[in-house]
Amino acid sequence: MIQAQTIFLLLLSNIFMTFAWYGHLKFKTAPIAIVILLSWLIAFFEYCLQVPANRLGSNVMSAAQLKAIQEVLTLSVFVVFSIYYLKQPISWNILAGFILIGAGAMLIFKPWP
Repeated sequence: MIQAQTIFLLLLSNIFMTFAWYGHLKFKTAPIAIVILLSWLIAFFEYCLQVPANRLGSNVMSAAQLKAIQEVLTLSVFVVFSIYYLKQPISWNILAGFILIGAGAMLIFKPWP
């Protein structure tokens, strides 16, 4: 249950993070000061979800496992964001690279002797 709650909170935080970091790319003529302020505002909500997610998740997972989940979620959210919000397709090589990163993250969860 804690793992599911953690993943859900991290997913929501990644949605906010992705908009904070990349949402402004659709508004390239907006003044940079406004973009920075709006990104900070969005990032505030990301932190309000991410910090409790990591605190909760640290009861059942290591910091490395939490980071691995974070990275896989970040890439997953980014793919959807890129396609539907930015209208930028994800090519096969980008997708393959993301899959390899995901495979690397899975190694963190594999118990090794």
